[in-house]
Amino acid sequence: MLLVKQELLAALANTLESFSPGAGAKAAFESPKVAAHGDFASTAAMQLAKPLGRKPRELAEELSAALLATPAFGRWVQAVEIAGPGFLNIRLKTAAKQQVVQEVLTAKEAYGRQPANGRKVLVEFVSANPTGPLHVGHGRQAALGDAICNLRAAQGDDVFREFYYNDAGVQIQTLASSVEMRARGLKPGDAEWPSGEKAAAYNGDYIADIAEDFKAQKTVKADDREVTATGDITDIDAIREFAVAYLRREQDLDLQAFRVRFDNYYLESSLYTSGRVEAAVQKLVAAGKTYEQDGALWLKSTDYGDDKDRVMKKGDGTYTYFVPDVAYHIAKWERGFHTVVNIQGTDHHGTIARVRAGLQAAGVGIPAGYPDYVLHTMVRVMKGGEEVKISKRAGSYVTLRDLIEWTSTDAVRFFLLSRKPDTEYTFDVDLAVAKNNDNPVYYVQYAHARICSVLAAWGGDVAALAEVDLAPLESPAAQALMLLLAKYPDMLTAAAKDYAPHDVTFYLRELAASYHSYYDAERILVDDEAVKKARLALVAATARVLHNGLAILGVSAPSKM
Repeated sequence: MLLVKQELLAALANTLESFSPGAGAKAAFESPKVAAHGDFASTAAMQLAKPLGRKPRELAEELSAALLATPAFGRWVQAVEIAGPGFLNIRLKTAAKQQVVQEVLTAKEAYGRQPANGRKVLVEFVSANPTGPLHVGHGRQAALGDAICNLRAAQGDDVFREFYYNDAGVQIQTLASSVEMRARGLKPGDAEWPSGEKAAAYNGDYIADIAEDFKAQKTVKADDREVTATGDITDIDAIREFAVAYLRREQDLDLQAFRVRFDNYYLESSLYTSGRVEAAVQKLVAAGKTYEQDGALWLKSTDYGDDKDRVMKKGDGTYTYFVPDVAYHIAKWERGFHTVVNIQGTDHHGTIARVRAGLQAAGVGIPAGYPDYVLHTMVRVMKGGEEVKISKRAGSYVTLRDLIEWTSTDAVRFFLLSRKPDTEYTFDVDLAVAKNNDNPVYYVQYAHARICSVLAAWGGDVAALAEVDLAPLESPAAQALMLLLAKYPDMLTAAAKDYAPHDVTFYLRELAASYHSYYDAERILVDDEAVKKARLALVAATARVLHNGLAILGVSAPSKM
């Protein structure tokens, strides 16, 4: 139905131009809020009414008549109705809706995707410090980042996936000292073990595992390098190097199990060793965007919308944490990534204004609003009707690995993508393993498997269904399903633009519901050959769109359940 829509939009644009030459009225269709009102809607009459000095409804009547006189509307449109203050509600002929079935079956996995556009997009996500296992918040971020990458790639973007991690700083020192204490035989609760709310120690069992492997002089491989433990528990630098490599490997294994990959791992330490941090500071100083006060170097961030100026360099000579962020994003820009998306927790909200201020002030051509941010809230986990807060392995939080082992990668990804990122979310483990219609991922996957079962029972050539006569697809249930299939490309485009993979989950649940309704309304494998093949073509197209949409989310589309 893409070609049908394009023809109708072209006819609408030409008609609007004839009514008001040069006015630039927008030729666009909306989906009516109530399905009974039609298949497409246009606000064109209300747009033109004021510049033409006309009443919207009267103008809508004239536009309706003019549109129906065009070849495209004559071929594909059953009626144009006037509603409310001047809406044009368009009802398509059945033949117009049937076009989508052939389009889907012909395009296959390319249905809904746009051609390559040459635009480079960098998406930075997860970026967890190598100080412990990935928690469920990292899981939400991994699912979001991967799905957003898939959405942008579907729009023709050249997408680059990057993981940035802090391989220096206080948390890494705490990791090393925690492993060192475990290696000496200490454990949480001992008198010498740090305690209290702000204790400088990690208590999880994973620290003991690292200590044992360090003493055993094990070798771990992470980030394309191997690190062999020396076994010398007095060498804190050797412990630090081994512990970081160990946890990077553990995180990589978790991400592999979660079906998430990266094109590059960017080390914070490289910003210092390469001189990028100092170079960024000098750019800001040279641009006159800094000043010294109370022994510290300040950024004039209020010049760029921040609520107050920010300290860049403290009196002791160390940089505040947003300075390497500025250097890192200048590096992203200079690497040719002029569209950058950062997936981060809502606790990073306060850094956005100061990072953007530093980037604009640097004078390297970076525009306001760079980079884009998608912020997400943390995740509560419920199991057996009770909230789960602690994992034995992690010591203080539920890990991503816990969720995967309790449920499945498919369930975790779909569930974590099923709400807007900035809304609170509770992951219900019991629901995620339920095999019923209340479980959204089961409901969608079952629709796909149900179609595969029908096609297998038929046993014919699915590819040949792209050429069958679709005229028998006239029932309301069939038309509703076809219209929903036709909405998939526009839904993808909007979800990519808004960084909203949750829209894909909503769409797939709606499509699955429409298919289940169709399946209940009409028997597919009937004796009439023409009717049977038309219905098979429709359900095969539905399976394809379910498969394509699940792939965007990184969720499998099983043929049997």
